[in-house]
Amino acid sequence: MGLYVNPGNEEFYNASLRSKIYVDKTEMIKFTNSQLFGEHKNICVSRPRRFGKSIAANMLVAYYSRGCDSKELFEKFKIAEDAGFEEHLNKYNVIHLNMQQFLGRTKTIDEMLELLTRKVTRELKREFANVTYYEEDLVSVIEEIYSQTHSFFVFIIDEWDCIFRVKGNDTDAQKIYLNFLRDLLKNQPYCVLAYMTGILPIKKYGEHSALNMFDEYSMTNQRELAEFTGFTEQEVQELCPAYDMPYEKMKQWYDGYDLKGIQIYNPRSVVMSLLGHDFDSYWTKTETYEALKKYIQMDMYNLKELVTKLIAGSAVAINPDKFQNDMTTFASADDVLTLLVHLGYLTYDFDTRTVHIPNQEVQKEFINCIEDGGWEPVMDAIRKSEELLNATISGDEDTVARIIEHVHQENTSILAYNDENSLACVISLAYYSAKKNYVIYRELVGGKGFADLVFIPRKTTQAPAIVVELKRNQTADAAIDQIKRKEYVQSLKGYRGEVVLVGINYESKDSD
Repeated sequence: MGLYVNPGNEEFYNASLRSKIYVDKTEMIKFTNSQLFGEHKNICVSRPRRFGKSIAANMLVAYYSRGCDSKELFEKFKIAEDAGFEEHLNKYNVIHLNMQQFLGRTKTIDEMLELLTRKVTRELKREFANVTYYEEDLVSVIEEIYSQTHSFFVFIIDEWDCIFRVKGNDTDAQKIYLNFLRDLLKNQPYCVLAYMTGILPIKKYGEHSALNMFDEYSMTNQRELAEFTGFTEQEVQELCPAYDMPYEKMKQWYDGYDLKGIQIYNPRSVVMSLLGHDFDSYWTKTETYEALKKYIQMDMYNLKELVTKLIAGSAVAINPDKFQNDMTTFASADDVLTLLVHLGYLTYDFDTRTVHIPNQEVQKEFINCIEDGGWEPVMDAIRKSEELLNATISGDEDTVARIIEHVHQENTSILAYNDENSLACVISLAYYSAKKNYVIYRELVGGKGFADLVFIPRKTTQAPAIVVELKRNQTADAAIDQIKRKEYVQSLKGYRGEVVLVGINYESKDSD
């Protein structure tokens, strides 16, 4: 048993059986077992920080490694119920590499790869002492082991993308690194499974990639691995009563990652919330808000308008396909917003090809990033939003009209004045504080049409529902009449409490 070659199962044992909270994700092994030896044996999984990447990697090490006996360990988990559980259990030589550890101990890519090669080949030669070696490079050493013993290898590579995050502008180093991985893994008969995990998908260079043999599972399409990306709704629903925590508030704070119809919660934040018995920004505290601020403050690609819409609760359409999978190459707003999806600050709807801010925890981080530096109109609207909401509920028409007019005028430099979608965005921004106690819907179907904005109270609040209709060059009374005539209140889906109707009229710049 070594550190890199055929490691033991201690890391997974500590993360699962010795942790206060562990959600069983071992059924993912059924998937990796199904890919062994086949043309889809190369798997690259990218997720944000603290979304369980290393735990999953250590789980695969514990399951496949010949350096330990993990039968008793895994018999406590779901994978033990699978008919093929024992077929591949501890049957393969595993090489486990955390690239961040090697990069952090060296200054250049050449030094990093030399250190990695030296450490791993030393353990391989100790493990396979009867093999005759003719060359010292890592690939040649493994090839000799395979040719003389017919031994198969599983490669588990964690933090695979650290080069592209730490040396973002060093394209030469990046290409050397990609070529190293290509030579190690591509079309090699000794490799029966390669599982890489990191934050970024595989870097693209032109039309082709050195690692084009990998199937990718990223935050824009996790495919079969969606349910293993974080905690599912069912898992959180089961955890909350056990820790006497309200599920609805947990959902408000940490849910929102939509992976092709599967709702995923931030696992780090849920665990910390359950253990601390409170709700706080736990995941974002493991990052630095400077990482987010750097990108949303970029003065290009109309990003200010798009970020304002996101903060207001709107979804923004993007094309993630041209993203170059690094943190420095940007040719459009799509590239910046796609990066924020991979970092976990936005979630991507695969069907509508749109992004939005997933939950209250991340929403707070966006606000932290715009509190200064040219976002005064947006922040002013947010600060006035509590007064606006209270005035709406109490029926104070003059205050409502005054605040909405102020917010509208202040934000015309960011959002188009005559565009109805932009107006709805401004109204959502003006009612920003309502997010705490309401679920807010745009264009919600109900009655005989679509209500422009509907505020449905969360189960934890006694506030009335609110239905808002927007009109152009008409009157507020006409907007209220449309709410009644088209029976938009039916959109409230089972709500039986008080409802406040709000009609807002706006005039085109060219109207009298």
